[in-house]
Amino acid sequence: MGYIVGAALVSHVPTIVLPEAVRRRLNDGSDISLHGGLHRLAEEKLRPLQADTVIVVDSHWFTTVEHVVTSHDCRIGTFTSGELPRGMRQVPYDIPGDPELAISIAAQAQDRDDTWITACDDPHLPIQYATVNLLPFLQGEEAWLSVSVCQTATVEDFLLFGELIGQAIAETDRRVVVLASGGLSHRFWPLRELRHHEASDPSKHLVSDDARRADEQVLAWMRSGDHSAILDFVSEYQRHAPEGSFGHFLTMIGALGGAACVARGTQFGAYEAAAGTGQAHVWFDLS
Repeated sequence: MGYIVGAALVSHVPTIVLPEAVRRRLNDGSDISLHGGLHRLAEEKLRPLQADTVIVVDSHWFTTVEHVVTSHDCRIGTFTSGELPRGMRQVPYDIPGDPELAISIAAQAQDRDDTWITACDDPHLPIQYATVNLLPFLQGEEAWLSVSVCQTATVEDFLLFGELIGQAIAETDRRVVVLASGGLSHRFWPLRELRHHEASDPSKHLVSDDARRADEQVLAWMRSGDHSAILDFVSEYQRHAPEGSFGHFLTMIGALGGAACVARGTQFGAYEAAAGTGQAHVWFDLS
């Protein structure tokens, strides 16, 4: 029987993969804590688990009519971001996959009429930086899968998708880590103001104090393991445009049991701003 052995909300914000000199220049001379925090998360939490597979819920991979999971034997290529080619360009990646688990995830929806999951091994399937930016910090010997965030999904749809991922894992012999790759509140400053808000202090650079307070409340619930409170708050939280409708977190928490999950979170690095958005890394121990 397979198990989810760890899970985390992780930020993929482009700043983490910029050179240190650039990070410091953008951040008033100091490095951002999200960079070192992700390295510490890997060393203190991810590496000791020796997981077989990492599943990334990729909040930059939007689908519309179904959930999709990568089912390649391996994904090899070079990535340049269409959003920010100046900062993320010609990044090589070599990612072993887990097609057996991917196909099992898709099979969970085969006889249902309330959700749809497709496993895709098309070699031309684009890869997103919500997956690629994690690799220098977190990739080890594990296989990796990415799953999409369906932009027509409701809270219930995301939770169900996560539940089915959990069921598929249980039917295998895998030890799996689930990573919700995405931010918290996700509104950007307007273009003419944005370059004045590239530093990480959320008290100065988040788009609004209301969004900052909402993020801080969500993080407090994560740290205390009160995921049912987060689920109750999600509808109100949408006022602050959480990244991907918060589908990355909702899918992850669905895989961990939904409202019944009481896993306490440990933050790695501070809660920080990025061009107006809220960002954090939070690891959830499951044993």
